[in-house]
Amino acid sequence: MFVNVIFVISVMLLLSIFASRLSERYGIPSLLLFLGLGMLAGSDGPGGIYFDDSLLASRISAISLSYILFSGALETRWTSVKTVLARGLLLSTAGVLMTAAATAVFAYYVLHFSLQLSLLLGAIVSSTDAAAVFSILRSKSVGLAGELKPLLEFESGSNDPMAVIMTLTLVTAFAESTLSLPRVLGEFCVQIIAGGAVGLCMGKISVMLLRTVRLDYEGLYPVLTISLVMLIYSFTEIIQGNGYLAVYFAGLMIGNSEFVYKRSLVRFHDGLAWMMQIVMFLMLGLLVFPSRLPAVTADGLAISVFLIFISRPLAVLVCLIKSRFTYRQRLLAAWAGLRGSVAVVLATFPMIAGIGGSERIFNIVFFVVLTSMIVQGKFLIPMAKLLGVYVPMKRKTRYPLEFERTADMESETREYEISAQSPAAGMKILNMNLPGETLVLLVRRDNKFIVPRGQTVIKPYDTLLVMATDGNFRVIDQLLNDEK
Repeated sequence: MFVNVIFVISVMLLLSIFASRLSERYGIPSLLLFLGLGMLAGSDGPGGIYFDDSLLASRISAISLSYILFSGALETRWTSVKTVLARGLLLSTAGVLMTAAATAVFAYYVLHFSLQLSLLLGAIVSSTDAAAVFSILRSKSVGLAGELKPLLEFESGSNDPMAVIMTLTLVTAFAESTLSLPRVLGEFCVQIIAGGAVGLCMGKISVMLLRTVRLDYEGLYPVLTISLVMLIYSFTEIIQGNGYLAVYFAGLMIGNSEFVYKRSLVRFHDGLAWMMQIVMFLMLGLLVFPSRLPAVTADGLAISVFLIFISRPLAVLVCLIKSRFTYRQRLLAAWAGLRGSVAVVLATFPMIAGIGGSERIFNIVFFVVLTSMIVQGKFLIPMAKLLGVYVPMKRKTRYPLEFERTADMESETREYEISAQSPAAGMKILNMNLPGETLVLLVRRDNKFIVPRGQTVIKPYDTLLVMATDGNFRVIDQLLNDEK
């Protein structure tokens, strides 16, 4: 029996990997394909695998989301985030609350849901999904004008706590038949403050560990970061904070610090995040019964249309009023509010609590997620081009050699793009007065690589791969980046 389970899991993973190729070729969101595979393998599909354990699905999804958020944060540059921090926080708090409230009002007055189910539905679908946003923006190499891309990434990575808090509070209140506004506000403050504080503190401690601990085997460093993510998430939840927020903040701190084997660790967590996305979406696909979706098609379509064209745009336009973002950028931000795994996971909470009508809510939410990924995910790039905010993402240079900083190595490598105003433009390398123990390894010019010598003249728009010790990079920054 166990061998059969392993066989099925391996086949599903392989099919998901091959499905990602279809995503690249035909522009279908890969997460949608993973969901589809799970549905085909489920009880209503040819696979015939019966799975209805909402509690297990919720716990596995919680772990998966932690690593997905951590990986996304690792690759997010703080220099780009800090410029959108205020607006991003506004979107991830007030924006989520406005979306939830508007959706609940629509469900209550237009679709004639009960007040209880209307509030639950609004809270569950209120946040955007980090896994969906990260996946589409990065797998499609989407570049967005101005500060739009970091805004979307930060918002999707930090707005889950608001939706989680609202959903859990409502589920608890309806299960206990008590709803206290002071209690709700108190729990929200505790979740945000504790999550942020633990994330920042544990992020700093994690960086210190990665810089000071010297392990004999390189393979133990990924194990170290895996355990740190688990520790940060679980400890934060134990003290009633929000584990997702803590993991995201810790990932930001770690990703914006330098330490040994950083590049390999970032690549490892990128692969781990893909693994978690596949597992989570396959499992959520198994959890749904497609035969039950037609019964909620009308309600699901109505909620989807309201979310895409009214509640999400309204929240974005209000939160970005008087900001640096243009009207077209705000419209794209509204369109990019994808719903995904977070909403499906939250929809399991009422089922676990045994609240009446929760199965209907789950099916509606699943339908909304499918619609969001099909419509918003599929047309994200065309919409960006239509609004004039799309710019091709500059692909990271892949050098024919690569240096990874190890525990026994004091030097590291960094890239420098030489602008026309750089003091180094037009100079020979030997005349650049680079500090000792500094070596220009390669020069990339017009998509070609040059092995430099002392007589090599650096030209504007060259990219230099420089090796030096930590203490010398500040001097090198001034020599290569300061304007003439």
